[in-house]
Amino acid sequence: MSSTLEHVHELNPFERNIREQSDALRALLDAGADPRLTAIAKRPWERVVLTGMGSSHFAGLPTWRALVEAGVSAWNVDAGQLLDTPGIITPETLVIATSQSGASGEVVELIDRAAAGRLQWGALVGIAAAQESPLSNAADLYLPLHSGDEATVSTKSYLNSLAVHRRVAAAFGSTQEAAVETQIAEAANRIEPLLALDTTLLARDALAHARPRLATVGWGDDAATAQYAALIIKEASKVAIEGFVGGAFRHGPYELAGPGLTAVLFGASADDADGPLARIAGDLLESGAAVVLVGDLELDGATTLPTSVGGTLEALAAQSVVAESLAVAVARANGVDPGAFAYGSKVTVKL
Repeated sequence: MSSTLEHVHELNPFERNIREQSDALRALLDAGADPRLTAIAKRPWERVVLTGMGSSHFAGLPTWRALVEAGVSAWNVDAGQLLDTPGIITPETLVIATSQSGASGEVVELIDRAAAGRLQWGALVGIAAAQESPLSNAADLYLPLHSGDEATVSTKSYLNSLAVHRRVAAAFGSTQEAAVETQIAEAANRIEPLLALDTTLLARDALAHARPRLATVGWGDDAATAQYAALIIKEASKVAIEGFVGGAFRHGPYELAGPGLTAVLFGASADDADGPLARIAGDLLESGAAVVLVGDLELDGATTLPTSVGGTLEALAAQSVVAESLAVAVARANGVDPGAFAYGSKVTVKL
């Protein structure tokens, strides 16, 4: 598994976007943080609501955890659920909406309802790649992703969303703002060595069973990667896969265990070798399932893909590149062009 993808075939648009992620993070770093974000964060909000759809929403999960830890009354609700429970939003609510296109149907509907007076928030922070979009135009403060054009499944925009969300968390006091800029630079440097990762054999083995099942699992901030990985793998490969937050996998989906299941566990740390992720890995191995550990934990019978751990931006960025490598490999093992949409599109505007 030493050869890189470039040596085997010409890169398609999805793969090219994967390789542009370091440059996209550096573009965000060069643009700098917006000082107005700190001013908004310091206002006495009744609550903060983080929202979005798909990978845009997943990118906000670590921010939500950081805000709660900092004592902020924060909610993390996807935009579809928010449309069903608009009472969460009050005139003293700060809404932080992430939509890489700035035009996701559910986010646009929230904006339309606010414009029509059907709901009222105190302020809207919009995080998007598109300089001209419903979200960027409606936001009281627009935070651009600086991720550039993206051909297909989310890559650059997701990593840059994670980085912008680190700035959001810092504005609320979860860490030093200067430290976040250092983290963005470190994340950009960490991506490039991982581009040589070849997960072809893992993907082939995962699909070789007569009844293959795939799942991704992550605890804490790593749950964002688990959900992101499942989303982009199904999008890119047309293979069914589910992503789970923490112990949710044991509540029903554990019956998928046994030969034919491939479980990818993100944030597998050697410092937590007796923790819940390590325990579920051991139980799955005993069932005959294949286990892939993304982190620095090593277990007999499992495959470890070494990355940083600890929920840092660098670790999340590295995990994301692993997820993208798996998306490409599973797609090719399934005989499809990685990332090419069959039924959907880059921007989902329909409700």
